[in-house]
Amino acid sequence: MTKVPGNIRIEDFKYDLPDERIARYPLKERDSSRLLVWNGSGITDMTFRDLPGLIDPGSLLVFNNTRVIRARLLFKKESGAAIEIFCLEPHEPREISQSLSSLSGLEWICLVGNLKRWKNGRLTAVFQLAGIDHKLYAERVSASGDAFRIRFTWDDPRITFGEILDSLGHVPIPPYLGREDEESDRNRYQTTYASIDGSVAAPTAGLHFTPAVLEDLDRAGIKQAEVTLHVSAGTFRPVKSEKISDHRMHTEHFFISAETIQKLRHSNIVAVGTTTVRTLESIYWLGAAIAAGRMPDEEIPFVSQWEPYEHDSLISAESALDQLLEWMVNKAKVKVEVKTDIIIVPGYRFRIVKGLITNFHQPGSTLLLLVSALTGDAWKDIYSHALASGYRFLSYGDSMLLLPKSQNIR
Repeated sequence: MTKVPGNIRIEDFKYDLPDERIARYPLKERDSSRLLVWNGSGITDMTFRDLPGLIDPGSLLVFNNTRVIRARLLFKKESGAAIEIFCLEPHEPREISQSLSSLSGLEWICLVGNLKRWKNGRLTAVFQLAGIDHKLYAERVSASGDAFRIRFTWDDPRITFGEILDSLGHVPIPPYLGREDEESDRNRYQTTYASIDGSVAAPTAGLHFTPAVLEDLDRAGIKQAEVTLHVSAGTFRPVKSEKISDHRMHTEHFFISAETIQKLRHSNIVAVGTTTVRTLESIYWLGAAIAAGRMPDEEIPFVSQWEPYEHDSLISAESALDQLLEWMVNKAKVKVEVKTDIIIVPGYRFRIVKGLITNFHQPGSTLLLLVSALTGDAWKDIYSHALASGYRFLSYGDSMLLLPKSQNIR
């Protein structure tokens, strides 16, 4: 068993990121981004479209197919005060597809910008569909941690909430881009294979993939599978504590089918993005909990933040997957929804993921700690090389392929 990592200092995972190295916009061509390749000992500079020739044939590449919704809604009070409501996750109905297809009032958990100017009362925003003006109304229901339950209603019962977001909402690009969203972000802050609505942030490692790259991967004999984890705004939450043991990880929901779980019985899995890593490793710990008789009797199973560090598990990845599949059969489920708080930090032993495609992350972030868990202290050399070599950082920046020594780069 790995103990809860109480001695990991966030200060040890910070580096100097000059403001000019943050990519404010994506490159014209997705797959023309640079690709830093680390094989456990050395670093090579490549281009992303070279990826199909860098992964062993027969490997399984796993993608997060979540789709970003236009979650930022802007309202103006009669006084002229601007109020921003950032929709984080549905509250009633709770299921995301039901919420987006709702034709009547619903509630979401939201962040509210300029809250001090909205003490009470109903906000109104005007939007157009098919050339006709409509109105969306927002009312505060109650506080929910540092967010609020907001009730939305509108003036036409033939319109879905998803259509309202598409018409009125803004793309929730990361705050560190230091700009408002633009028309181009509607396409570029979205992977080309996104298919399941629900994220309020993009799984940015996937932004580099084009249909051509996916076809080349297929021709190279590299298998592909998909999971769905709806990325929350918590992915941008800074770590404010001095030690990681005092940090509260955000909760995210993921969905995975029995068919995909079968595919994961594979010896060489490369995850596309940290969200995929968290999903795949959570799947292992869910299976391990079932095997140990610790599966909670809840409608939605939950993998807690410190699950891998508080419980011992010696079962193989294949056994954990089999346990989960058997549980799904007994529950008559072909797909399972899971909540996860899992945090992956140095000292963590990966059970399913063998390699990672990811972007360059913010200093002192939980995402950087995840990268360090996979690469050890080599993350410092990787990031130093990237900074010295002109790589572009963060969501719209360049990427890296991380394959520890147990993997081969051809």
